[in-house]
Amino acid sequence: MSPPDVRDELTRAHHDEWARVVASLTRRFGDLGLAEDAAAEAFATAVERWPAEGTPPNPGAWLTTTANRKAIDRIRRESKRDHKHQEAAMVHDDHEAEPLGVLDDDRLRLVFTCCHPALAMEARVALTLRMVGGLTVPEISRAFFVQESAMARRLTRAKAKIAAARIPYRVPTAEDLPTRVSGVLAVLFLVFNEGYLTSGADTDPIRQDLTGEAIRLTRMLRDLLPEDGEVAGLLALMLLTDARRSARVSPGGELVPLDEQDRSVWDRALVAEGHRLVRERLDAGAAPGRYQVMAAINAVHTSARTMRDTDWSQVVALYDQLHDLEPSPVVALNRAVALAELDGPQVALAVVEPLGEPLSGYHAYHAVRADLLRRMGRGEEARAAYTRAIELAGNTAESASLTRRRGELT
Repeated sequence: MSPPDVRDELTRAHHDEWARVVASLTRRFGDLGLAEDAAAEAFATAVERWPAEGTPPNPGAWLTTTANRKAIDRIRRESKRDHKHQEAAMVHDDHEAEPLGVLDDDRLRLVFTCCHPALAMEARVALTLRMVGGLTVPEISRAFFVQESAMARRLTRAKAKIAAARIPYRVPTAEDLPTRVSGVLAVLFLVFNEGYLTSGADTDPIRQDLTGEAIRLTRMLRDLLPEDGEVAGLLALMLLTDARRSARVSPGGELVPLDEQDRSVWDRALVAEGHRLVRERLDAGAAPGRYQVMAAINAVHTSARTMRDTDWSQVVALYDQLHDLEPSPVVALNRAVALAELDGPQVALAVVEPLGEPLSGYHAYHAVRADLLRRMGRGEEARAAYTRAIELAGNTAESASLTRRRGELT
């Protein structure tokens, strides 16, 4: 059955899934013909099964998962595709795994399977983002602040180690989950971040397909590991961030910074759920991890009726705590933004300037520096910093916001 014939037999609501499934498989296997054939088989299976069994709750995910399986089966049948067979082997096991508690979602199973502790943390996260999350090498490299060529080599080495060590890619047992959950959380966090503010040019500034899927999987992970504070923290962080989505992009397609957002349109139900999770972790009395602290920072922001009402001393204190857990230049940069509100731009700039070397290629560094210089009346220096931030910003909505701010300089 040809692809158009298959699509015609599905309901109109699922027609657009064809292109998305093909694109997802093409990114993963690098073969358009294979992707189209596998997608056609998946749609044909849907035509046969859905009328009798009912449409699944998430048709798009069902089609993508089925198409992936069809592609893997086809690769295994074609001996001339040895290099693709190696990739398929990384995410497929010949032995049927027993169901693992409530872990019955194919995508979440695959994330856990790929986050094998034999690989270094950065390697397993990057590989899972590529093989499961569907992110491109440029998107992953931007998430890790490395060059695309370096990330490509890292992925190649990870795949080679899997093949050389004969690492079995099977669904982990319940006892294995604690050793893999940190990698799974890192994957879900980075997938959400890419959707929250896409890093590529000429794309939607916010990709709800990524943010929504990351939240869905984290909710499932919360059900699976209800006592894990970092799982709860990551879910709270996602909810409190996603609650501001409707206020983050103007009708003209420009990114709206926090100090300019209309807080009346924030999703109060998500805010309340996020605050409840944060309070639960505080009541638990355990030492918080990075996601819990980040969620607490967002809870402070979403508790304030206006930017001026924000408890900046508490935000700075939380960033101090986060920096103790994760002493990175990005955390230091974010802390400086809060410090500017508490002690003024001159104090914050003294913290920001030394970060120039490690963050020279990070657009947010130049954007923060430009804003501080603007507030200090150093217009020409601010203009140059805005220009550099615009050059580095991949998101068109963010570029538009920075361009406007630069144009407002006198």
